[in-house]
Amino acid sequence: MTRLTSVEELIDAAARRLLLQLPDSGLSGKLVEFLVFGLKQAWACLFGGLFLGLVLITGFVWPEHAAITRYDFLFGAALLIQILMLVLKLEQPAEALVILAFHIVGTVMEVFKTAHGSWAYPEASLFHIGGVPMFSGFMYAAVGSYIARATRIFDFYYTGYPRFWGCAALAVAVYINFFSHHYIWDFRYVLFAASALLFWRCHVHYRVFRFRHQMPMILGFILVALFIWIAENLATWSKVWLYPQQRHVWSMVSVEKFGSWYLLMIISFVLVNLIHKPRTLPAAYK
Repeated sequence: MTRLTSVEELIDAAARRLLLQLPDSGLSGKLVEFLVFGLKQAWACLFGGLFLGLVLITGFVWPEHAAITRYDFLFGAALLIQILMLVLKLEQPAEALVILAFHIVGTVMEVFKTAHGSWAYPEASLFHIGGVPMFSGFMYAAVGSYIARATRIFDFYYTGYPRFWGCAALAVAVYINFFSHHYIWDFRYVLFAASALLFWRCHVHYRVFRFRHQMPMILGFILVALFIWIAENLATWSKVWLYPQQRHVWSMVSVEKFGSWYLLMIISFVLVNLIHKPRTLPAAYK
């Protein structure tokens, strides 16, 4: 599978022609590398960024007596964005299937969690399952979309990558714990330790522009989970969904949810690697 879509290859070629004219050493060279890193991250977040933007805007300007509900609008808009990304060749069909799988995984968990009062969707909707509006699955799809796109755009390679069966077993255990902790002990701290043992030797190697960099895989999980937690705070601020302590006065989402997003990253990462097989760093790059 090619790493970039045909449209992304055209964008990449045009960007390179421009960027190659910029300094390649000293502080200026480092600033160029940092700028490209930010632009690539924004491109990888395309789906999630657009969706979060719609969530925030509709939270403050949605008419009280609109013809359709805010939740149904978000569902239709997210579906349209996904279709356009495929039609405009900004996403690969195989990626869309994995994102759909994560969408389903997330929706099932949403139905269970809302039934148990973990959080709630306070507004009405036509398209829903139980107390869960259909747009909610796209929040999980956004995470899968980011990981899939970042894998391609930053040309990921790995060193010390664990065996797939170990990653898959951890992902399954994480998913089970999201349900089982309502009935038995919460094993999240065991899962944190298991993820540390599994990935402690693993580094992800990625290319920004001129140079290839590396990062401990666990640090990558933590940073992405942190940004998702920040996005969740923004989303609940717009009251698109609410935790019990936010029903009367908004407050920050608990740090405990940051840990939940870290664990959810494991599931998303394993699903994405079903299509983007982890590649060992070639000797030429070491």
